[in-house]
Amino acid sequence: MIDLSEVHLTVDERESIRLADLLGMSHEEAGKRMGVSRATFGRIVQHARRAVADALINGKAIKIEGGNYSLIGDKRIFICIKCDNSWEEQLGTGRPQNCPACNDENFYRIRDKE
Repeated sequence: MIDLSEVHLTVDERESIRLADLLGMSHEEAGKRMGVSRATFGRIVQHARRAVADALINGKAIKIEGGNYSLIGDKRIFICIKCDNSWEEQLGTGRPQNCPACNDENFYRIRDKE
């Protein structure tokens, strides 16, 4: 296998791309979700996008590690963006493909409300 050069993303940079680009959240909403200001979120996502662009354009691998984060917990609870349905999935089953209520692919995982 070919040894690729790497670009590095922190876990919070990866999360910023997920929130802004995959889920389409505003910087303000995504910043609140991550517990940072809108401006800080903007800097995080800008750096992450630059690294991803470097990897795509220059054929580099993306390595995700480090950063400040906390794990969600034992239960996996998801909320659908389209219909606001929430549901639980068993651990170890992988990410669901669709919302069980409306079959939409746009949903996200939330913290357990215990």
